[in-house]
Amino acid sequence: MIQGSLVALVTPMTQEGEIDWPALDHLIDFHLEQGTDGIVAAGTTGEPSTLSFAEHFDVIRRVVERVQGKIPVIAGTGANSTKEAIELTRYAGEVGADYCLSATPYYNKPTQEGLYLHYKAIAEASRLPIILYNVPGRTAVDMHNETVLRLSQIDGIIGLKDATGDLERGKALIDALADQDFLLFSGDDATACDFILMGGDGDISVTANVAPRQMHEMCVAALAGDAKRAHQINTRLMPLHSSLFVESNPIPTKWALYEMGMIERGIRLPLTPLSEKYRTTIYEALEMAGVLKG
Repeated sequence: MIQGSLVALVTPMTQEGEIDWPALDHLIDFHLEQGTDGIVAAGTTGEPSTLSFAEHFDVIRRVVERVQGKIPVIAGTGANSTKEAIELTRYAGEVGADYCLSATPYYNKPTQEGLYLHYKAIAEASRLPIILYNVPGRTAVDMHNETVLRLSQIDGIIGLKDATGDLERGKALIDALADQDFLLFSGDDATACDFILMGGDGDISVTANVAPRQMHEMCVAALAGDAKRAHQINTRLMPLHSSLFVESNPIPTKWALYEMGMIERGIRLPLTPLSEKYRTTIYEALEMAGVLKG
């Protein structure tokens, strides 16, 4: 059972748009040192929509090899084609990922029955444990709680990342699944603290890219039921939670990591570097979180 702060890791790139493998190694080492509880490789924050199949595979393999089993690796294997999602999930299992994170299919807007059959097919084709990922703000499809409950009965489907930010809806799922070994993660940093205090298992986090120690400590406090401590940490992180979404993720996060000296400015079209008007906002949020050096 994995819990805590799981970073939705960016894929660092050179200014020419090529994957920066030494920088990826450096980011992985940074998270191991800072206490991150798990790494999502080539998840949606890792720009898989602009990676080739070979690059997607290579990022997952590289993270697994670098982590060396020290913390869980969750491979991003979502796709709007069920066949493609199955292939990605199989490969992730072959190279040693511990779990996969499978976002709902984007654009084609399947029905609830289509979502159920999509994930059922993936689970039947792969032995890798599957974490569902509902992010309607990006995919234009919303997986209803009733569908999640149906899917929780399928062997191999072991959890959900809920990025709706709807705490009432999250609490309904937490209560409905209280008697099952089914993991429930927030996918919305701004509400993750309260989600965990209500009984969630952790946060699959964008903010953890730039403030991994603080996110880990917030999750530890929330999991222990220490609301005062969890909220104290989270208050300092709130400017990051909001400013890292002033433009489409991962644009602001990559810029923040660039400001921290962790990566180059590389990002692939159609995404572009952060607009100049937002750069001061990001810098001030980093300062408040206490993550800038010297």
